[in-house]
Amino acid sequence: MTVTLTPAPPGPRTAGGTTTADKTTTAVKAETGALRALTRHRGRLIGAVTAVALLLGALLLGGGSWPASLAVDLSGPLDRTSDWIIDNRDSHPLFLYFLGHVSNVVVLSVRAVYLVLLALGWAGVTAAAGLVAWRVAGVRLALTSVAAFAVCGLLGMWVPTMQTLALMVVAVGASVLVGGLLGLAAGLSDRMHRILRPVLDTMQVLPAFAYLLPVVLVFGIGVPAAVLATVVYAAPPMARLTALGLRGADAGVMEAVASLGATGRQRLLSARLPLARKELLLGVNQSIMMALGMAVIASVIGAGGLGDRVYQALASVDVGAALAAGVPIVLLAVVLDRVTAAAGERAGTAPAPRARLGRAVALAATAAVAVAGRLTDRLSWPTAWTVDIAGPVNGTVDWMTAHLYSGVPLVGGTADWAARFTTWILNPLRDGLQWLPWWAVLLTVGALALLIGTWRTAATAVLAMAAIGALGVWDPALDTLSQVLAAVAVTLLIGVALGVAAARRSRLGRALRPVLDVFQTLPQFVYLIPVVALFGVGRAPAVAAAVVYALPAVVRITAQGVSAVDPAAMESSRSLGATGRQQLLQVQLPLARPALLLAVNQGVVLVLAVVVIGGLVGGGALGYDAVFGLAQGDLATGLVAGAAIVCLGLTLDRLTQPTERRDLAGKEA
Repeated sequence: MTVTLTPAPPGPRTAGGTTTADKTTTAVKAETGALRALTRHRGRLIGAVTAVALLLGALLLGGGSWPASLAVDLSGPLDRTSDWIIDNRDSHPLFLYFLGHVSNVVVLSVRAVYLVLLALGWAGVTAAAGLVAWRVAGVRLALTSVAAFAVCGLLGMWVPTMQTLALMVVAVGASVLVGGLLGLAAGLSDRMHRILRPVLDTMQVLPAFAYLLPVVLVFGIGVPAAVLATVVYAAPPMARLTALGLRGADAGVMEAVASLGATGRQRLLSARLPLARKELLLGVNQSIMMALGMAVIASVIGAGGLGDRVYQALASVDVGAALAAGVPIVLLAVVLDRVTAAAGERAGTAPAPRARLGRAVALAATAAVAVAGRLTDRLSWPTAWTVDIAGPVNGTVDWMTAHLYSGVPLVGGTADWAARFTTWILNPLRDGLQWLPWWAVLLTVGALALLIGTWRTAATAVLAMAAIGALGVWDPALDTLSQVLAAVAVTLLIGVALGVAAARRSRLGRALRPVLDVFQTLPQFVYLIPVVALFGVGRAPAVAAAVVYALPAVVRITAQGVSAVDPAAMESSRSLGATGRQQLLQVQLPLARPALLLAVNQGVVLVLAVVVIGGLVGGGALGYDAVFGLAQGDLATGLVAGAAIVCLGLTLDRLTQPTERRDLAGKEA
């Protein structure tokens, strides 16, 4: 059978002989071509407009810092709020019948867990940690867990470790519960997802010191304030990952379950939650790591445990004592991270046939060890089995201070480096930013945000920066910004180089992995101890600590991005005779651009977190205001500084996170 294809009739013709469809197509092509040409020259256009605006602003507005007439004084309302809380903390029904009960529940929960750990004794706790790790991840991690708890005892930190562990159990449990409920709401409701997203963004960017001040005003100094501040800090990752897992459930599976007549509750319990199991366990993992990072900071408000030992050592610049207390925190972080990560990897796999028997044997063995320890009256770690490392470490630090701090021939000492870095980089950068007119800073921020994103990105960045001026902390914020920019530059210079080298040299990558693991699990406070010992007190030590803290993330992300480049592209460039240097500059780095941009973004966020804590060691600026507000109970100073840090973090995040733009044809520009 023959099929005859009849062409479609032509559209109506114009006087020139062309159809209306032809003219429409030509017009669309012309418009699209013009828009693409405009997109290609977008950077030049924005630069030209910005230059003209700067010239007009200089002629019409002049220079100067943020005008006082555009600032809002919040000290009065915040001081009145603080006074009201203090006056009514012991008499108002809100405190007596709600917040007071919350405080009591927290205290009783931490005390109960602590008493259970003490009742198990050092042998029981160590055996339980090893057996749980064995059941979850195998023999190697079990031995690591046993060794980690044994080192905690050998360092003479068994009791502080149990105090921190008890606090962690309660705080992580509450964080998982609160974060899980918030994530459940965001995962099942689009409206709740839109509402909670900016709230979670603010909670994660807000510095830890800003959490502590209002919590201390309400609950006073002690364990309840420390636990609740840790929950606020550690719940957002759980909420985000829970929502991600629930919203990313397989649509085919959900449709199949719905076709069987399952109710909403049955679909949640039988399909959504099981499908999101890996994300849920990853959320638990991240909450644990965030809570451990907060453990040291919470010691400022009476959390006790290992964090209190680190904080006391920081106050007296006792590096040996700080290391003795910091090592157990790192070991706890490593063990908990590995165990929960292994649990996440095994999520959804079928259990071994003898899994129940293994769990029963593990439980019985733990009980037997605990009973044996109680019968032999060896619940506490034996004093004879402790090792004092504070003396040798302090001796080493004294030697380094005497030989490296100053007077080193040719290169100078670490104190000289810090002074030169401050004089040649930090001071000019700060003075230059503070010299710029306020409107020029806003205009520059808007232009940069518009170059890498959309007008919404630019509007958000400009409004966040303007809010800093409205809060009346313009100059301190620019001081903090100068430290962040300097630290980010050093971090990227070192981190990208190490990441590229680790990606191209597998042996170097394997050697760096354990070092990066340790550095990523160290609490923020721990970095300040050796930095202060080597560089003294000031802004340069704060920058150095921020660099060390942010470096592992930048190295990892860079190495992963460079390693993930398509092997076919590498082979093609090699077949064309490209050298190793040409492959790196013309193939690997351009193709790894998304990973490099992510490394920049994460470097900025992590640097900002530690630069703020650098206020404890002379960093000044917004970090000092946040620390001062906490130490003096000054709600106005502390909260205003915290809000300014959030705005600064939001601005930097928008400036380092490119946004996709789309043209009229619906294609990415």
